[in-house]
Amino acid sequence: MAGGEYGAEYIDGSTSTSILAAEGVEFLVSAEDKIPLLSLQKKICLFFSANWCRPCRALIPQLVQFYNTLRIMGRNLEIIFVSFDRDENGFNEHFKLMPWLAVPFDINIRRRLCDRYRVDRIPLLIPLGPNGESDEDAVELIEDYGVDAFPFSRERREELRAVDKMKQQGGKLEDLLVNGPRDYILSGDGRKVLVSELVGKTIGLYFGAHWCPPCRAFTIQLKGAYNLLKTSQNKSFEIIFISTDRDQEEFNLHIKSMPWLAIPYNDKTQQDLCRIFDIKGIPALVLLGPDGKTLSTNGRALISSYGAEAFPFTESRRTEVEAALGKEVDGLPHQVKDPKHEHVLGLDMAKAYVCDFCKGQGRFWVFSCEKCDFDLHPTCLE
Repeated sequence: MAGGEYGAEYIDGSTSTSILAAEGVEFLVSAEDKIPLLSLQKKICLFFSANWCRPCRALIPQLVQFYNTLRIMGRNLEIIFVSFDRDENGFNEHFKLMPWLAVPFDINIRRRLCDRYRVDRIPLLIPLGPNGESDEDAVELIEDYGVDAFPFSRERREELRAVDKMKQQGGKLEDLLVNGPRDYILSGDGRKVLVSELVGKTIGLYFGAHWCPPCRAFTIQLKGAYNLLKTSQNKSFEIIFISTDRDQEEFNLHIKSMPWLAIPYNDKTQQDLCRIFDIKGIPALVLLGPDGKTLSTNGRALISSYGAEAFPFTESRRTEVEAALGKEVDGLPHQVKDPKHEHVLGLDMAKAYVCDFCKGQGRFWVFSCEKCDFDLHPTCLE
């Protein structure tokens, strides 16, 4: 890697490298060579990392892909590794995974750079501005947006977030689900369904994974509601699975057990949808209306509480369901003594249960025992 390569396109590197020199950095190193510091005239990011740090090692492959893609695109960026390793052997072991440059291993230089840029955690990727000032950590931005995050400016962050907000609120299903040339999603048997065929339907975006026990439990509830809506000839509802399964094989097994559709595994849209709808945990269900606009980001609670009765998931429908439930309870006693059970039974509300007398599924109102696990349908009372 010859030093002349780095003077090809000037952005804002000269001031930044001068500041690095002032902190004691005399030159940078690549895998094969030493690079004169002042010959580096590119957008610079300082990468604080260590071989002993598991999150650092986990980030490296994504960051390498990001870096190489930008180089292919001709974008003017250089990453400079600043080591938090305990010794030079750790530094060398870590640096051999990186295609970019590094500050030579020196604990004192690292301390000065950490003080200057207020480094309080790793991994940390700090873009340097024209005067050597630092912007916010770019790791999360790269994880969220990939190469679109470059050049990491505040203006770029605001642009990207504005696009996300537009996709969330804009009401265009294609903007959410289409990714480049992929204009389809998958059925459980591998059939391709065009996104355009779903426009005008109420859509549930189901975020989950097979390895997650709460997801498996919620999937059963969701299947029940979905199948009821489909058997009632309601063709205006569809669910799309957004996977966080661990690998392609697990994903394939998972969607074969589901009656609905899915975004292809490891598709960028999966990550985009999690970010756009601020999904922090799974299972999660986002509900979109026929106009493509968000009805609810807490569809899980609606399905768990009301099942298929909640369709079409509008606020007015929820009010109707709750009013109907209120009327149902008006004619029921608060407590009963029924010959089918030895204890007094109290009226309660349950999202789902199995009647211990008729063995049928129940929802909403139930007569249950506080002393033991016994549930009775109101219609099974004598």
